[in-house]
Amino acid sequence: MTSENPSTFGGRLLIGATGSAAVATLPTYVNALRTTFTGTVTVLLTHTAATFLPPHTVALFADRVVTGTTPDDWARENQATLAVEHDMMAVLPATANMLSATATGAVPNMLTATIAAADFPVVFFPVMTGAMWAKPAVQRNVDQLRLDSHHVVDPQWGQRYDVGLGEFVKAPMPPAPPQFIEVVREFMPKSGPVVV
Repeated sequence: MTSENPSTFGGRLLIGATGSAAVATLPTYVNALRTTFTGTVTVLLTHTAATFLPPHTVALFADRVVTGTTPDDWARENQATLAVEHDMMAVLPATANMLSATATGAVPNMLTATIAAADFPVVFFPVMTGAMWAKPAVQRNVDQLRLDSHHVVDPQWGQRYDVGLGEFVKAPMPPAPPQFIEVVREFMPKSGPVVV
């Protein structure tokens, strides 16, 4: 007889992926999440994210991939249906542009529209250069998101390779997959529907 693993958890997770080169690592996060997450994972890619990471590649790891680019899908895949069908959203990576759009209430794409339509927890994982993260405008947007009851995880700093500079620089980094999993566990509503 096997006992249920107490470290596992479930729910309906929506991951919003934006147009940063860091989106190329998204399959690593979904793969790591599967070690303890027993629920469903939908990935909503912005147009720019899909240029870095093809939707058919994401589909190898996620239960469902939404891009909003096919009008034939709009009746069943839109901000209203996505908001109803999920318990939580993690925006990874969250670019400065995404933080700005959401903080000001702009809805230029399906991801921002879904955030505006959501009544579930939305957690942002910012990924950008150190200079961008330090800008007062970016910090104002982070403050506004928190005032609006969203959650913004401060990035950890570390060494990363900057392709443009051709060298390693100290910069904000995407979270390590174990940290990402713990944040999802923390904000996933505990009374969500049972996923079989």
